[in-house]
Amino acid sequence: MQYVGWFFILVGATFSFLAGLGIFRMPDILNQSQAGTKASTLGILALLVGFSFLNTQVAPKLILMALFFLFSSPIASYTICKATLRRNKAKLLLDSNPLLKEGEQND
Repeated sequence: MQYVGWFFILVGATFSFLAGLGIFRMPDILNQSQAGTKASTLGILALLVGFSFLNTQVAPKLILMALFFLFSSPIASYTICKATLRRNKAKLLLDSNPLLKEGEQND
């Protein structure tokens, strides 16, 4: 069981590192959000599963934390991307912004 836990921790650390690298290397906020959300979600889930294999006494708490992160991370990323598109800060050339309400202007 200990080797399985360390394997998941190694996988989680690798994906977390790749998420940080993806955020640093991507050109605009939409790509950065995608790279950060996908890789960091998998990385943190793998870390929490690995720690639950190593310490079975706190495994239920770690699984609840993983479920919370699994549901909240995509929602947060969606909200950030929608706000970015509303403000037209994504370096996109839009003739009209479909996310703006009637009468709103871009900043």
